[in-house]
Amino acid sequence: MKNIAMVAATAVAFIAVPAKADETRLEARGGVVWFDGGEEAVAGVAAGHDFHLDESFFIGIEGSADKVLADGADVLFGATARAGFIVAEDLKLFVAAGYSFNNSDAVHAGGGLQYNVSDQVYLKTEYRIYFDGFANINSAVAGVGFRF
Repeated sequence: MKNIAMVAATAVAFIAVPAKADETRLEARGGVVWFDGGEEAVAGVAAGHDFHLDESFFIGIEGSADKVLADGADVLFGATARAGFIVAEDLKLFVAAGYSFNNSDAVHAGGGLQYNVSDQVYLKTEYRIYFDGFANINSAVAGVGFRF
């Protein structure tokens, strides 16, 4: 009987873990990219997963595809890690770093804010700088996403 009670208590403890412990997300975004005196519009998508380490800190991973909206521009794919603070119940502040690749590869770094509008929908702003060895490329994007 004690074993059944222990198993039941353990199962209840795992079921009672808040749904916000981890979150998978999918977003669409748009913004501007600027470099060497020029600027262009950019649009993209990203998917990621955040691991909430405790009530105030998280780490995450993200894959992305962004396209500069100019003739001849290729899609830029990226793999990014991010870490940050949950500064309010619905607000995350984060730093990010990763690797982007297409015809020329680049390391990127940046940061941003993510605001939860509801349990499933969030708004996000992010700044990135890309270091491709020739020129520094900057981007600022805003997006809307869905959490699962």
